[in-house]
Amino acid sequence: MRKTSRNPPWIRDELILALDLYFKCRQSLPGPKSASVIELSHLLNQMGVMLQRTKDNATYRNPNGVSMKLMNFRRLDPLYINEGKKGLTAGNKEEIVVWDEFAHQPNQLSVVAHAIRQAIAVSEPEKLNIELSEDWEMSEASEGRVLTRMHRIRERNPKLVKQVKNNVLKKYGKLFCFACHFDFAEKYGEAGKGLIDVHHTKPIHTLGEHSKTKIEDLVLLCPNCHRVVHAKRPWLSLDELISLVRQ
Repeated sequence: MRKTSRNPPWIRDELILALDLYFKCRQSLPGPKSASVIELSHLLNQMGVMLQRTKDNATYRNPNGVSMKLMNFRRLDPLYINEGKKGLTAGNKEEIVVWDEFAHQPNQLSVVAHAIRQAIAVSEPEKLNIELSEDWEMSEASEGRVLTRMHRIRERNPKLVKQVKNNVLKKYGKLFCFACHFDFAEKYGEAGKGLIDVHHTKPIHTLGEHSKTKIEDLVLLCPNCHRVVHAKRPWLSLDELISLVRQ
């Protein structure tokens, strides 16, 4: 008898999209046959294929599963449980994390969900297949995996990297970390010439595929400082990083 493999746990992106639908339909949750649930199921299946989490975009996140996930959120909703009711209890811990982070700011949730939807709609699948572990340990951003990968794509853009380095060289005569001021060329001579990371400073939910990255949104960071920025969620801002360096 052929074994049926279980679908992987829901990731942050999926939960953000589901929670956004939950708040849009909070008073009367849609069932598996509703247009909104079917649409979200299709979107999640598309994202699952793009992120290489599934090859079967028909069963990965089917409408029944999406509808059940909405019911899972009910167990966390004070408007529901204060009436003595219970939602589905077989959820995962990440649901609680996402609820605690976004339930009190539904407008921000909607902005992030829209950014994820936009990224899925216009991104080429191979662009989102980059592994974050290729460079160093990088914590997934609060906005989820899709936008985290788009952030790294922007930071890796060869044309932008070259342009920002040239601008800094022209202005300061050297390349250095904007946080700790480490200069590879000064420390290692010719071997360190040109070595520095480029970091995108704007919130990643603003990085839609159609948004244009401005040079002033990019800063130079040494690899150590860059790792610290992305080490934990939420990511550090440049000002927060500089404050840590000065301590």
